[in-house]
Amino acid sequence: MAEYRFNVFGKLVLIRGSAGAWEAFYPGPDGKRRPADFIVPGDIAEADLLEYLADLFHEHATPRNHSVTQLP
Repeated sequence: MAEYRFNVFGKLVLIRGSAGAWEAFYPGPDGKRRPADFIVPGDIAEADLLEYLADLFHEHATPRNHSVTQLP
């Protein structure tokens, strides 16, 4: 199962799964994860995850945290 990490306007988000079955989590500093308070629709392609997160959370952008980036 694939996992993708994103910095979404300063907040860490983990997306796990594949198209048709995405799960979203907020990773904690202790290594645990809690379910995110949003869903990723199943029809979102892997290549479109970053754009989807940017569109969903654009209101959270600040001058310091103004982008969404995929983390290694």
